[in-house]
Amino acid sequence: MGNKKIEFNSLKIEELEDLFLSLGEKKFRAEQFFRFMHKKKNFEIENCKQLPKVLIEKLKEIGYINTSSIYTKYESKLDNTKKYLIKLYDNRIIETVFMDYGSYCTVCISSQVGCRMGCTFCASTKENFKRNLTSAEMLNQIYLIENDLNLTINNVVIMGIGEPLDNYNNVIGFLKIINSEKGKNLSLRNITISTCGLVHNIYKLADEKLPVTLTISLHNPFQKERREIMPISDNFSIDEILKACKYYFDKTSRRVSFEYTLIKGQNDSKKHALELKNILKGLNCHINIIPLNSIKEFDGVAPSTKYIYSFKSMLENYGINATIRKKQGDDINGACGQLRQGLLEEEN
Repeated sequence: MGNKKIEFNSLKIEELEDLFLSLGEKKFRAEQFFRFMHKKKNFEIENCKQLPKVLIEKLKEIGYINTSSIYTKYESKLDNTKKYLIKLYDNRIIETVFMDYGSYCTVCISSQVGCRMGCTFCASTKENFKRNLTSAEMLNQIYLIENDLNLTINNVVIMGIGEPLDNYNNVIGFLKIINSEKGKNLSLRNITISTCGLVHNIYKLADEKLPVTLTISLHNPFQKERREIMPISDNFSIDEILKACKYYFDKTSRRVSFEYTLIKGQNDSKKHALELKNILKGLNCHINIIPLNSIKEFDGVAPSTKYIYSFKSMLENYGINATIRKKQGDDINGACGQLRQGLLEEEN
């Protein structure tokens, strides 16, 4: 994997067309190659029989198709959730989750190897940040699962390992490639991006005017308390995040969601519900309540099921639209906040 070589499956169609023109080739050849990678989901340049052999050899000289593979798969005994350990070209391991809801299915993909946000209740940040995923490595997670299960994924959430807006350019590349009618042609309205609240990049994303759903990992309406579980709060205040969310809605007309991991005795009081009402007043939004999923490094627990529904009722009584996220894959550590990255030893 030479650093100077081009990663073909991270190129948007326009970039691939420009490359082919620079090689003296016609645009339609670029489209054939793009479809080969993103419709046929093939990782071997030699298998692109539509291209002349001379062109194939030229492409092999200047670039490569980034390949990933399924290292192992865990299947939940509680539901139809499947957790995939995906092996990257450098032996790094990321985790991707397939969730079957009956009438539709969703894949939760990772955007980084590790995470530098430091949220105390999230496993993804515990082994520290290693690197960003390329656009191709994000796409590969979806393609590998589609090939493995012989189905089409129509809903994607970028909520796995990593902070998507900390890998901004590659995430935007992913969105534009997966949305291309010459590739998978997945509607951007079926994609959700979750962020801790990187304010500057929320504004940038709004200006892209891509109709993705933006979800903010809020978890506490009080700035001081939020800092204790989310160190990123030192850089971006709740007020700044909410202003950015209003800007996002004004630019995209897309309702913003707020993720709220419910932790017993920490953020589940009437005081917290009332403050949520106060800070979200006038904002077209929705709260997704997530009962805390346990990890060994955090000693907090979720409230009882009865109390979780009581908290939801408090929010609704305050006029806040709220839902409770269904637990998926808890027995395989595939639930929200439980995903981790890893590294395989070099094979002899």
